[in-house]
Amino acid sequence: MHNLLIDIEGVSVGHVTDLQLGSGVTAILFDEPATASGCILGGAPGGRDTALLDPSMTIAKVDAFVLSGGSAFGLDAAGGVQAGLREIGRGFPVGTTRVPIVPQAILMDLLNGSNKEWGVHSPYREMGYAAFKAASAQPFLLGSVGAGTGATTATWKGGLGSVGATTTGGHRIAAIVAVNALGSTTVGTSRHFWAAPFEQNGEFGGFGLPPQFSPADTAMCIKGATQTATTIGCVVTDAVLTKAQAHRLSIMAQGGLARAVMPSHLASDGDTMFAAATGKMPLETVNDFAELCHLAAMTVSRAIARGIYEASSLPYPGAQKAWRDQFAGEAE
Repeated sequence: MHNLLIDIEGVSVGHVTDLQLGSGVTAILFDEPATASGCILGGAPGGRDTALLDPSMTIAKVDAFVLSGGSAFGLDAAGGVQAGLREIGRGFPVGTTRVPIVPQAILMDLLNGSNKEWGVHSPYREMGYAAFKAASAQPFLLGSVGAGTGATTATWKGGLGSVGATTTGGHRIAAIVAVNALGSTTVGTSRHFWAAPFEQNGEFGGFGLPPQFSPADTAMCIKGATQTATTIGCVVTDAVLTKAQAHRLSIMAQGGLARAVMPSHLASDGDTMFAAATGKMPLETVNDFAELCHLAAMTVSRAIARGIYEASSLPYPGAQKAWRDQFAGEAE
């Protein structure tokens, strides 16, 4: 177990990181089509093929998810991942052809100070294809990589985080999240993460919550005029789920986002959470599913804090400071 999304058998992850662009792409691939759904609670989302994730829609399974920077320009990334899947014969059968099903969510990182003058066509399609090629079931980097490359928050540099968990019945669940929130993941500008009560094994410093809170600690803390926003991610389990159950899991994942980012789901956020089930291990009881839902929220909260904890500042003047710039010497 690596405390990463790859702890789910049959899942691979690939990043492409462009520090000059200040953006990137993360591809999440399934060895076999996975039952999937999603939940969008932010007021300004951007996505591709997200409507088909509604439980009432016909398609029940996906071949991959894509998380990307680039705002609407970044939606080209799913085309690159789709091209890679088509090369290897994957996709939903339609007559004599196959159409890879690749839902995508994007975050807005166009105003983070990096060079976005890419010419006529955005680079995201090629980045998506490269992320597909880079995907593996080996441990992957966290922080300012992939979709989290150009991410920011109200207080510290944003980033990409991932964690895993196991239910009492042995089902595995894991989350991966790119954190680019209007709100804050920490209590003010302190070292303490809102997700602190859910931390496992010091994965984001082991600082817990502050001994007491002041009104300033819980006052609204959001980005100013440069409102580049949206936290995106997914939870994946090895359980056998219906599409409706996967949808419920994505709703619970949004609950985890709300526990780790304050405030969340704002009008200028596009907070989107996907959920997928690889179907390797049946559920035995109603409580098995309830525990999966609980852990969906917990893993998303932990992944968000871990993404900030692992992030580093981008290498150009005026880039937002990372949590590590201020507190790395104090971490356990």
